[in-house]
Amino acid sequence: MATIGATAPFVGLFGTVVGILNAFQQIATQKTSGIGAVAGGISEALVTTAFGLLVAIPAVMAFNYFTGRVESFDVEMDNSSSELIDYFIKQGHRR
Repeated sequence: MATIGATAPFVGLFGTVVGILNAFQQIATQKTSGIGAVAGGISEALVTTAFGLLVAIPAVMAFNYFTGRVESFDVEMDNSSSELIDYFIKQGHRR
């Protein structure tokens, strides 16, 4: 999940770059610089960027949630192991 969350924005950025490149190619081909010449490339760029964010945000949220759960479990295991060791030490002193 961390890999998806870390790389998805870059996929969106790549799509943005490709869309902007397409927009500039359309300007060069049509020899015009109006909004109509670049609208297709810009919309492509925005869709790809939105998709990258749509994937990255839930992945990062899920990763943070599960990381927190694992850390809580780790703390509980540490506490339990300390209690168990204390119990065995006390049992050893009674004999």
